[in-house]
Amino acid sequence: LQESESEIKLDGETASDSESKSEFGGSPPVPTSDDTPEVLNRALSNLSSRWKNWWVRGILTLAMITFFFIIIYLGPMVLMTIVMCVQIKCFHEIITIGYNVYHSYDLPWFRTLSWYFLLCVNYFFYGETVTDYFFTLVQREEPLRILSKYHRFISFTLYLIGFCMFVLSLVKKHYRLQFYMFGWTHVTLLIVVTQSHLIIHNLFEGMIWFIVPISCVICNDIMAYMFGFFFGRTPLIKLSPKKTWEGFIGGFFATVLFGLLLSYVMSGYRCFTCPVEFNNDTNSFTIDCQPSELFQLQEYNIPLVLHSLVGWKTVWMYPFQIHSIALSTFASLIGPFGGFFASGFKRAFKIKDFANTIPGHGGIMDRFDCQYLMATFVNVYIASFIRGPNPSKLIQQFLTLRPDQQLHIFNMLKAHLVDKGMLGPLEDA
Repeated sequence: LQESESEIKLDGETASDSESKSEFGGSPPVPTSDDTPEVLNRALSNLSSRWKNWWVRGILTLAMITFFFIIIYLGPMVLMTIVMCVQIKCFHEIITIGYNVYHSYDLPWFRTLSWYFLLCVNYFFYGETVTDYFFTLVQREEPLRILSKYHRFISFTLYLIGFCMFVLSLVKKHYRLQFYMFGWTHVTLLIVVTQSHLIIHNLFEGMIWFIVPISCVICNDIMAYMFGFFFGRTPLIKLSPKKTWEGFIGGFFATVLFGLLLSYVMSGYRCFTCPVEFNNDTNSFTIDCQPSELFQLQEYNIPLVLHSLVGWKTVWMYPFQIHSIALSTFASLIGPFGGFFASGFKRAFKIKDFANTIPGHGGIMDRFDCQYLMATFVNVYIASFIRGPNPSKLIQQFLTLRPDQQLHIFNMLKAHLVDKGMLGPLEDA
């Protein structure tokens, strides 16, 4: 009975949802140190803390935007590598919070199992991507063909090994805490790995589907901060006391306008609009195609109500610009809720930032909390309104069938075309 009471007490401290000290084992939250580079501290020493923070955030924001342009210039392979690195860093930041908050220092295998599950999930998702987009290369190499054929079975086996290791690691007086951390790890995998996988899928649809959504989130974050800094008076939400309605509304209009302009510029370049494909002859990525209708200028009639305001009856636009309105609207109105969610998470565990990786900005997860929500929306949007059946993928699957199965499908397709009147007697013969 005494052991049960002590176990309940130990686990009850970690299970509490209150803001009391017992949730953290009675220890106060770790104070956040000033991670601003010394050179900036000296240069901005005469400014107030408000303006010092403004300049630090501004300088580091420009540096990050410059880095973003550089990796875009380096091509899709570098972009995918960066997405992978960001995913690993975000996972590390969230797992470290759980490790510190719940004082799980003595839990056996906790960190090892967390990273093992990350490896398993990445093996599953990236294996699926390789099979989809590098089909010819996979079929050409015997080891890859075998791994592709049994990919899901191998992935499931690897996960089962981790699951069994977790069960074997359970120890008395730590059961509930260990299951907390097991759930913590899996929710983190769901949020981080799944979303980063969707980002890479968006990239393969064309770099414009990668750059525009990310840029809209960045623009909204910057403009909401700027409008809030100079004009903010009305608090928006209690989770983020510094967020204001002025910043929220100003960021919305600025982001929609930015999305229209950026889409117009990028829609004229094939390197941004064409799908990213792997060339098996050169073993490299290629971005070359005949632009689809989305990226060809079309004339649109302006509503009569707006004639007197703009003075035009028609306007030439790329159809993608219309889609960019949906993307920028989501980035402005729904995207910030990813940030609010992250703010609530940090308040729940009494931490200021996920980490101190970027001075004035916090951790990598602090910068990508809205990006992950945006990635899911873009992937769903493409699947719902843009992407149609892909003939190349159908042909790839067709070529993996046995010869008799291929002949059967050929005869069925020929009979269907004859019935539709699309195949004449000479062609049928």
